[in-house]
Amino acid sequence: MNIVVRRIRGLVNHLVKVTDTAFDRNPAGRNLTVLPGDVFIVSYPKSGNTWTRFLVGNLIYEDEPITFANVENRLPSLYVHSDRKLRKLPRILKSHDCFDPRYRTVIYIVRDPRDVLVSAYHYGVKLGVVPENWGIEKFIPSLVDGSFDSGMLVNPRFGSWYENVASWLAMKDNRKFLLLRYEDMLEDPERELVKVADFLGLATTPERLARAVKLSSADHMRGLEKQQAAEWALTKNTRSDMTFVRKARAGNWRSELPPQAVADIEKAWGPLMRTLGYELSSASQTAELSVKLR
Repeated sequence: MNIVVRRIRGLVNHLVKVTDTAFDRNPAGRNLTVLPGDVFIVSYPKSGNTWTRFLVGNLIYEDEPITFANVENRLPSLYVHSDRKLRKLPRILKSHDCFDPRYRTVIYIVRDPRDVLVSAYHYGVKLGVVPENWGIEKFIPSLVDGSFDSGMLVNPRFGSWYENVASWLAMKDNRKFLLLRYEDMLEDPERELVKVADFLGLATTPERLARAVKLSSADHMRGLEKQQAAEWALTKNTRSDMTFVRKARAGNWRSELPPQAVADIEKAWGPLMRTLGYELSSASQTAELSVKLR
């Protein structure tokens, strides 16, 4: 009986996939047809990709502000639309994939991984793919060692934070590449948006920059989320008592991560964190020094 059930389930899954393909419902993902003029906004998940799309979109489009209801049609995600539909949409595209040699023009956003994993935990609970009774102390090790796998939150194509970031930094010199730090964007969004405008060859004025920053503020985006959560692919059918746009601050890990989780992250990814300007905690550095002196 179990064999029969498995075969029936396999047949149903196969038919679902065939039907989705026939009706053009499969997201493009890694099967995207890359075009010569494509621009990719890339990051590891929960590193500020959506905020960056709002900033860039509100700078480019003066006719109508970017909202959760229209962002996927103006700066579309590879994980929402099919390849066929994407060919008809604007080609500033969101991606979370590790290095792809086909991407020739890349805006890459990096964020302190300690904050990334805190944000990923809360989003995982919102999605329902992380049991709330797990606690962050159980979730963090599974992300650091790569054992946690959820197509909605993380994906083998994304790699770990380290693999994703390192893969792009290693190959940045042979393509048009702009690196943005989430923390620098928080500190001075207009300054960082000027870098994006120069990178894309866009003319700007102080007024246009200020407008884009205002329409992309965390408070404004939270207001939009309250109204449009049911319309956006990343928030519809998720817990309404938890927001996608959370604190939008740097350093939340200091109050939310247990010391052992901080130590595990810094032990695994410390050298790359330092290279990107992220200071390791004093406890981690003291432990590292202690090991060296033995």
